[in-house]
Parts: sequence; structure tokens; C-alpha cells
Amino acid sequence: MSDPRQLIRQAASRLRQAAVASPEYDARALLAHVLGVPLGQLALVDEVGDEDRVVFDELISDRCARVPLQHLTGVAHFRQISVAVGPGVFVPRPETELLAGWAIERAAECDSPMVVDLCSGSGAIAKAIADELPGAEVHAVELDLEAFSWCQRNLADTSVIVHQGDLSETLAHLDGQVDVVVCNPPYVPLTAFDGVDEEARRHDPAVALFSGDDGLEAMRALERRAAKLLRPGGWLGAEHADLQGDLAPAIFAQTGRWDQVRDHLDLAGRPRFVTARLAR
Repeated sequence: MSDPRQLIRQAASRLRQAAVASPEYDARALLAHVLGVPLGQLALVDEVGDEDRVVFDELISDRCARVPLQHLTGVAHFRQISVAVGPGVFVPRPETELLAGWAIERAAECDSPMVVDLCSGSGAIAKAIADELPGAEVHAVELDLEAFSWCQRNLADTSVIVHQGDLSETLAHLDGQVDVVVCNPPYVPLTAFDGVDEEARRHDPAVALFSGDDGLEAMRALERRAAKLLRPGGWLGAEHADLQGDLAPAIFAQTGRWDQVRDHLDLAGRPRFVTARLAR
């Protein structure tokens, strides 16, 4: 038997030496996962059996090798919901919760809202919207086949309608009817490949990361498609890189199709997502 507090201290030290950003949290989360207890109840555990300790040590070694925490636990938490994740799908980030919250607020202003989540990936945004707005009609669209299988799995028990397709040409039968389009598109420039965090570069699908030489090819396609999907006065929200706080809004402002174009900061004060309303 082992003392869980000592195991966590030792594991956190290993993770810190491996330059993992949140060593204490990751050590606690992995031990709670191994023991099958909620993280908040880990402090109530008095001892860890030998078999569980061996499994925990193996998971810590994998985390030191920069396998994403969510791949090791098999789950990512997002607002009030969780989604299954693993190889082949982008792991949703906490900063994207702000974009989802904005979409929920805009959709809540409509009677019987229709929402489209493009580049849905794991389906986290769509699932959060359906969870918090049970009266909404929500559509999730994902192109990549591997990610699409994760999206189907995560949304199977929800009211979300899942589609496999390209954001630039999908859901033509809904043109002019949608109240809110939300999207976390790929936005990393191909020229910035070497600057991408090693963990993301090795484990997140490239199709979910990179979008042309300037990182904005998908954003331009999104602007064109959303302008057709939305009803006049409908809203679009899309995440972007923190260095695109001027470039992403300009894509919408310069077309003349949108008004109320503005950018939003994340909790760290960095430019994070653009919103715009289709002109009436």
C-alpha cells in the first residue's frame, strides 16, 4: 500500500521536470482516474493498492512523454458537459468555453433557435449548447472521418443532428434559416508549424490545427458559408489565434455583409474570438 499524498508529490515532481504545465493538477487527476473516484473526493482516499500504483506510474510516464491528459483519462470536461476524446480528435480547450457561452446567449434570445456548429470535432460546443438550451435545434458538422466518429459517439444520446461534411458547402437545405453559426476552425499558419506546442503538434489532428499560410483560409470559407446559412440578423462566432485579433474581424468587416463586428478577449486578456451579425 502507498500513501496517496506521497504518490502525488512524487508524480508532480516528475511532471514538473518534464515541463508539464500543470503538474500537481495532472497528478491528482490521473490518480483519481486510476482509483475511479471524483477528483473532489481524492482527499478522502487513505491508501493506494500496489496494482493501482503501478497503473498510476505508467500513466505518469505517458504524461511525461506529453501524451495529453485527456487522452489518458479518455474524457474532456467542457462547461457543464464532458466528451470522450482520444487519438484522432482535437481536445477542446477551456478558452473555447467562452465562445460556446456567447453562442448560447445569442441563441437564447430567439424563439425555437436553430444553431449550427461547424468544424465540430469532438462535438463539445454542440453538446454544451443542446445541454443548456434544450429547446434549440442544433446541427454539428465535421469533415474529418476520425473526428466525425468521435462526434457521433459524443452526441449519440443528445438531440444534436450530426453531419459529415465540409464547412464551405454543408447544409444547403438550411440556407437562410439559421439563427447562430458557431465555429472553432483550424487557424494556425502553416508557416508557424515549428512554433506549435509539441503536445498539440504530436497529438491533435493536423486538419484541426493548420489553415493555409496565414492561418485564415478556413475563416474566409466560414465567412462565405455563414452568410448563406444565417437569416438576416443572425449571428456568427468563430475562434481564432491570439495574433489574429485584427485580421479575423477584418475578413467580416471588409465584405459589407456584416455589422456589429467585434473581437473578444479570453480570460487571459488575449484576443480569442470574433463575432458578427449578418446585415438585415
